[in-house]
Amino acid sequence: MILHINKNVLEHILINTQNFLEKKDASQITSHILLEVNQERLDIKATDFEIGLSMFTQNMTTEQIGSATANGKKLLDIVKILKDAELTLKTKENFLYIAQEKSKFKLPMYNALEYPKFPELENKSKFQIQPLDFLHAIKKISPAIDTNNPKYELNGALIDLIDNTIHFVATDTRRLAIVTHSKEIDEEISLIIPKKAIGEIQKLFFDEMAIFYDENTLLIQSENFTFFTKLINGKYPDYKRIIPHEYKYELTLNREKMVDHIKQISTISTELKMTFTNDAILFESLNEDNVEAKTELSFISNLPEELVLAVNSRYILDFLAHIEQNEFKLSYNDATLPFTLSCEDFITVVMPIML
Repeated sequence: MILHINKNVLEHILINTQNFLEKKDASQITSHILLEVNQERLDIKATDFEIGLSMFTQNMTTEQIGSATANGKKLLDIVKILKDAELTLKTKENFLYIAQEKSKFKLPMYNALEYPKFPELENKSKFQIQPLDFLHAIKKISPAIDTNNPKYELNGALIDLIDNTIHFVATDTRRLAIVTHSKEIDEEISLIIPKKAIGEIQKLFFDEMAIFYDENTLLIQSENFTFFTKLINGKYPDYKRIIPHEYKYELTLNREKMVDHIKQISTISTELKMTFTNDAILFESLNEDNVEAKTELSFISNLPEELVLAVNSRYILDFLAHIEQNEFKLSYNDATLPFTLSCEDFITVVMPIML
């Protein structure tokens, strides 16, 4: 294999592959990237078996087709220190040689034929959604995905295709975040995507995409890359049962004012108490360290009685950080029952703190 490529083109691809590599054990083949080059393009793949990314470019010149592997981190470190100019990658025996002008480097290779195979698109189902809608949805729910929960399915996000609707769902058992899109679908299915995969998808940039899946794998294909993740096997909780269907009261609140006042309290305590009176919202910190924070927001509620809600401020701030409108609704039945924050297609159901 011999190819010539600009340093910046190669560096961009290598940066994007880093989070897909095995970091702890350099003796594993998954600490390497796979380079495959033909006359038309260069493919660079990285995987830790659970997730993988294949990026391709035609901005190169092939002198000899072939394939190679190289430690992904070391190769990136080398490319970073080279000049913004063309460099040459060449394989000889069991080594990859990187050269630019008088600078030369050599990295050992694994057998490229032993590199883990990427899932194929053939025989997989497909659903369509606009890329921005998909990215916005997973970004909104991702803060609610649990971490290290013994119920492994909660360490991922659910994509539930049912009744010509796509539901994006995440919960950490104290809150439930849902984004809903009306979309004609061919097959009703539930897919649980690991939290790491959700995070990596948000870092990718694409104008068009197609999503393919089977019971074990989800793939996203765009013009310049193919991404895959293994799915979590398990039964996701019945999220629809958690959402209240009726509310006694519903308040329309200003996003910016609520963020400002909640952040004042959260400098002292993540747990806060909100007291809704007829003409104001009182915000107070909840802690036992003889440190307190209080603030007040003028607000006409027209409530028949005073309402007190105690809550982790992060749950509200995460919701408010991901809405586009400057007004949202807070709906509730009782101070001891879950309440709902909603704006357009995004809702978060929050379990209050019992005082």
